[in-house]
Amino acid sequence: MKPGIAFAMDPARTGHVLPPDLLARLATLGRIVDPVPLKRFDDARARSVLAATEILVTGWGCPTIDAAVLGLAPHLRLVAHAAGTVKHFIGEEVYAAGIRVTHAAEANAVPVAEFTLAAILFAAKQVFRFHRLYREDRHRGRIDALKGQPIGNYRKTVGIVGASRIGRRVVALLRPFGFTMLLYDPHVDAAEAALLGVEAVPLGQLMARSDVVSLHAPALPATRHMISGPMLARLSDGATLINTARGIIVDEEALIAELRTGRISAIIDVTEPEVPPPTSPLYDLPNVFLTPHIAGAVGTERTRLGEMAVDEIARFCAGEPLLYEVHPTLLERLA
Repeated sequence: MKPGIAFAMDPARTGHVLPPDLLARLATLGRIVDPVPLKRFDDARARSVLAATEILVTGWGCPTIDAAVLGLAPHLRLVAHAAGTVKHFIGEEVYAAGIRVTHAAEANAVPVAEFTLAAILFAAKQVFRFHRLYREDRHRGRIDALKGQPIGNYRKTVGIVGASRIGRRVVALLRPFGFTMLLYDPHVDAAEAALLGVEAVPLGQLMARSDVVSLHAPALPATRHMISGPMLARLSDGATLINTARGIIVDEEALIAELRTGRISAIIDVTEPEVPPPTSPLYDLPNVFLTPHIAGAVGTERTRLGEMAVDEIARFCAGEPLLYEVHPTLLERLA
């Protein structure tokens, strides 16, 4: 008998994750217990659906899966998360019960890396600065004079903080452009860095030598405010800091203070808190390009997440190894 498949996510946040073709494919792999995703686990419908579920496809907005939920889902064998991190909604009881967990973080890494590539190329070219100046100086007198300055991507140095799945993708995307690439990651030694085509250096040295610094470290107690005031002070004049990782990695007060001097620029997709207060200088500083956490999968890019989850379910049903299984021993290093 085919396994029962159900869904737990917020449809308003997960549009495009499971288009009709992927739902049709799921229907060939198992029985769809209920096509309407669960948004809560504490009502009568949830109890009925979970009782018949062996594979739960989750996404953004999935409620916490803890011991109480497992009591309602006695046949659950796999949680396939069609999004990134599972750290905030999968309880340790799930792993202890031997339930397999897989995620689509690798798919979510693709658009983040693409966004970062564009941001790095624009940052070194000072595109955002010239865009602002062109609006102010429509005769281009000041702009033409600036073109002789050391701007552009040729022979520039990019510092990558964190050899995460996204950080490694960014390194790969940057290879054709001839950048010097530095890497800070305490888990990567010089030999592995050489294989990646980067130079492993301490964080302080990376900050001092880089024209553009891009953050790709996970949000962990050890990485909170690792980009501190003293680290930001090491950036050279004209350098750009890019954060598509997590807001807590950067001491935001220190960053704002440094940005107010006009000495450096920043491209910021994530903040702490996630939505800055309306009075935050990040909205108005001329040397800040602020985006609302869009580097990750949005719109049709989210279909890639659904494809990865369905592929994992197909492997699970066929008795094949999962490619993106989450093991509890790795949780403390995951974003």
